[in-house]
Amino acid sequence: MIHLKNSSYTPRDAQKLLTESRKLTSEIESVIRDTRVSSRYLEFDVSVDKEKLSTFVTKLDTIGPLDHTRLVIEEQIEKNEAIEQGRFYFNNERYWECHEVIEGVWKQCFREEKKLLNGIILIAAAMVHFQKDENTICFSILKRALKKLANSDKKYHGIDVDTLRKTVSQMIETGKIKTFTI
Repeated sequence: MIHLKNSSYTPRDAQKLLTESRKLTSEIESVIRDTRVSSRYLEFDVSVDKEKLSTFVTKLDTIGPLDHTRLVIEEQIEKNEAIEQGRFYFNNERYWECHEVIEGVWKQCFREEKKLLNGIILIAAAMVHFQKDENTICFSILKRALKKLANSDKKYHGIDVDTLRKTVSQMIETGKIKTFTI
């Protein structure tokens, strides 16, 4: 995962950025699978040899300066730490990473906790689609997430589930997607 600093792009620029980044790095053996735009970052989901990473990132300089890179792999992380990481990623508009880390916890849970975590994962997934300017898909996933959160209330590891549910409901009712923290 490569995060460039975002100076002025919006989710509407995601497809243009994907095309441009592929053009800029075409000489390097690599794959750019996806591009997402948050208010802070331009997020590129890439596969590139470690030895070529510096050259690869340099090619993207015309789009934006490097903020950080991160190797994303499935890890076994203790539940509290994983949820805290997931909250950090979500609150920093790194929704794809949030989805990935919380999915690791979800796989270990059962019944209502599993539904609750699935709802949070779906919200993160919906926001990934928002970052790609796929708002119809975002709303569809948000509606599914709301159903998963229906029987949850109070707090879950510091996440105010009632507020989360209200925020998602409000976005669906108004037809306006906004970033928020959990």
